[in-house]
Amino acid sequence: MSLFRHSVFILVLLFINPGNCIRAQQSNSPGVADTSRFDRDYALEATMLGYFAKDGSRNPVLRANKGDRVRIKITNGELMTHDISLEKMGIKSKTIMEKGASTSIIFRADQSDTYFCSVPGHRAAGMVGNFEVVEGAISNATIAGKLPEKNGQPLNLNFEQGTLKDWTATGDAFVNPVFSADPSPVHEKEMHIGLEGKHFISSGGTTHYKLTGTLTSVPFKVTQPFAAFRVSGGALQDTRVELVLAGSDSVIFHITGQGRATLQPAVVDLQPYLNKEIFIRIIDNETGISQIPYIPNDKWAHINFDDFMFYPSRPDFPNELKQKDIIILPPLDPVLHAGLSGTEAAKVMTLPKGFKIILAAAEPEIIRPISFTTDARGRLWVVEGHTYPVRAPEGQGKDRILIFEDTNGDGTLDKRKVFAEGLNLVSGIEVGMGGVWLGAAPYLLFIPMDAKNDKPAGPVQKLLDGWGLDDTHEVLNNLRWGPDGWLYGTHGVFTHSNVGKPGATDAQRTKINAGVWRFHPVTQQFEVFAEGSSNPWGIDFNDYGHPFITVCVIPHMYHVIQGARYQRQAGEHFNPYTFDDIKTIADHVHWVGERGPHAGNFRSASAGGGHAHAGAMIYLGGDTWPKEYRNEIFMNNINGARLNIDHFERAGSGYAATHKNDFLAMNDSWSQWLNMKYDPSGSVYAIDWYDKNQCHSPNPDVHNKTMGRIFKITHENDKWVQVDLTKASDMELVNYQLNNNDWYVRQARTILQERGPNKKVHRALKEMLANNPDVTRKLRAMWTLHVTKGFTEKELTDLLAHENEYVRSWAIQLLAESKKVSPETLKRFTALAQGDSSALVRLYLTSAMLRLEPGQRWDVMNELVQKAQDKDDHNLPLMVWYAAEPLAALDMKRFMQMAEKSKFPKFLPYTIQRVAALGTEDSRKALKELNERLGKSDSHENHESRMLIGKVLEK
Repeated sequence: MSLFRHSVFILVLLFINPGNCIRAQQSNSPGVADTSRFDRDYALEATMLGYFAKDGSRNPVLRANKGDRVRIKITNGELMTHDISLEKMGIKSKTIMEKGASTSIIFRADQSDTYFCSVPGHRAAGMVGNFEVVEGAISNATIAGKLPEKNGQPLNLNFEQGTLKDWTATGDAFVNPVFSADPSPVHEKEMHIGLEGKHFISSGGTTHYKLTGTLTSVPFKVTQPFAAFRVSGGALQDTRVELVLAGSDSVIFHITGQGRATLQPAVVDLQPYLNKEIFIRIIDNETGISQIPYIPNDKWAHINFDDFMFYPSRPDFPNELKQKDIIILPPLDPVLHAGLSGTEAAKVMTLPKGFKIILAAAEPEIIRPISFTTDARGRLWVVEGHTYPVRAPEGQGKDRILIFEDTNGDGTLDKRKVFAEGLNLVSGIEVGMGGVWLGAAPYLLFIPMDAKNDKPAGPVQKLLDGWGLDDTHEVLNNLRWGPDGWLYGTHGVFTHSNVGKPGATDAQRTKINAGVWRFHPVTQQFEVFAEGSSNPWGIDFNDYGHPFITVCVIPHMYHVIQGARYQRQAGEHFNPYTFDDIKTIADHVHWVGERGPHAGNFRSASAGGGHAHAGAMIYLGGDTWPKEYRNEIFMNNINGARLNIDHFERAGSGYAATHKNDFLAMNDSWSQWLNMKYDPSGSVYAIDWYDKNQCHSPNPDVHNKTMGRIFKITHENDKWVQVDLTKASDMELVNYQLNNNDWYVRQARTILQERGPNKKVHRALKEMLANNPDVTRKLRAMWTLHVTKGFTEKELTDLLAHENEYVRSWAIQLLAESKKVSPETLKRFTALAQGDSSALVRLYLTSAMLRLEPGQRWDVMNELVQKAQDKDDHNLPLMVWYAAEPLAALDMKRFMQMAEKSKFPKFLPYTIQRVAALGTEDSRKALKELNERLGKSDSHENHESRMLIGKVLEK
């Protein structure tokens, strides 16, 4: 073998004579020859791990000379949606989905740019690279390498002797590892190995990946400062190459493959080890055997190796494999069970001491439970989602609502009846206020109820329409009564809704594509409560009436603030002057690795199971469960088949969330709990959409159509009770506001809301508010007074002086509910903004300002922007900006004067951008004057602001 065979490495280019200049084009016709002529023609394979060139390089730098006609063609390497775009040029290919499909972009090389996949989340996952416009010839050359020697003879570290001379094998993987064909007999036919010379070794290829073993070289002296070798195969912890310091067994370098067949050079800096002895150890301890039924065995559970060489200086390979480019995956999580009967599934679950789980119902009594709630009798109302994932033609829906009841306390739901059938794509349910409320895109529905006979009392009513169907697992869902008497729900990011009453004009509608919404059952008013996040599939309220949502893909936990805008998985906020959004309150994620959530699927048991969550239950079920669970939020981790728990601690104006030990492990990969709720006894019911497939698909045949379960979790202290709060007197319902089990509190409040104002009820609640020492009971009294119309504005305004920050905060929210306040109340708000010591109160004031006309906000906002103690708060700097920003259009100069007084570091830069967006001569003049004022003080912040002014004025 020649020592000079490394001398030239050239990126795979197709050089053809230049053709005529053309506009940027896109193609999506696999199998059809493109007869255009290109100066540079690049072919890349697209996967979620990145774009790969034929030589194995991930997201390679693509180069061209200025003026070249360039084509970048991508071929889909997997069954997933991909495209390719150029950032600066704004060129975008068509989208491809099927494996093997191709598309391309064609353009004239004018400037360096970034290429990336525009599908939401894919760029962040690593599908991004650089395109460079360069001068001169485009080539990549490197110096020659030299084989290490022992006793004056070259070692067989490139396997060109066709044997394992100078190596020792253990195990089965390296018994006959030397191959000379490309592809080898143990690799798939379409794979390109790219071996150097005539031979390379593999620990089993994609055919014998289950084999394990170790291959170790003889020790040899480091005689040159750099080395390189070629490696490919699995990006797994237990398929790797190690360089080991002889005598100490200290590993000085290690690297895996990156889940591809093509051998790529890895470069090692050996300068600290010159004249010391090292050896090579090639390890394959990974069988690749999957225990997850619908996840195949990992054919990349092997390692390929070739061509270890020394170099006098660092060699430069265009397709160098760098550790930062590899997503090194831990082993697959062990899966103990799959496809069990309901009885067996309950038996294999792992719970804390003192708890047990009961199969309450299973197929065929319950199939595909997608949402549920409880009524005032403790019964379960469960939606069977037979229509999902494709909405049926009008009138052909197959969903139905079932009512389940445990009549004897043995834990099984022995009584079952059908309430309604023929429903279409139902995704959320709540009962109360005279009927059943359903999220069923494109509608929010109401079915009036004959409570005596458990039958509809009239036809289905379409309260709202315009809910989108873009992604049917991100439609309106998880309906739940809030403490303020509104019906709350969540909505996903990839479904675009324009909601209004049937027949409403576009101007009368409200857009939402991610976030939390609410609907008032009496006034029938709809509004977006907060926007952003990803696909929230769970919402609940803590003891202080604060809502929280659990989400997927992005970090999972958010404290939901009225008027807030949260981190989005994709897309832009509706308000273009948002500039930044509020991030998660969690100090952790439930997936492993630094390459994003998807790479951790089924490998994240150590962190909580994975990125997909469903359901949200803040446990307030009474005194029978250990105190450690009260006010903690439970959520199901779908990929991890376990219940995660997050713990909340107050932090500034909001909360911080930390991960507690997982509460329950299903130990069953088919388990998919969608929600959990506690009952009158303090026990918890959970619905299980039991399915082999854990991921949403628009293909109905992917999802199981015959299974479903309901489980009940009980503690040894729980005592079954039969209740019917509909028969309780008004005063009994008032007294239920003192119950330690919030099930009674919520049900009683909703019944009182339905019954309407009652002076006797109001007197009792005001007594509770005034004299009960527990602030959570005071809040319950406040909420119930509000929903029964028992407060005057003066009474609420008087509460602004209450000693407790939670009471003052809720007084603010309730005063601003109608989006109008009196001049006296507004003065009180200003006084609070000026002197209240509570960050929580200032947060509620900010939310209230977002509900008022901008012209009424000046005095309060002027005080809030000057609160230096809030500059590092999780919520307030951005919330204050959201509330203040519209004032720029009212009085630009007054707004800028406010910004100059602000103690929030980003408020003035945001103001500069907001004023520049006005686009008037007056705004340009005002910015120039601000620039002059800032120039009189030589601070770093002023320097940054002046640079920003210069930048926006150039546009």
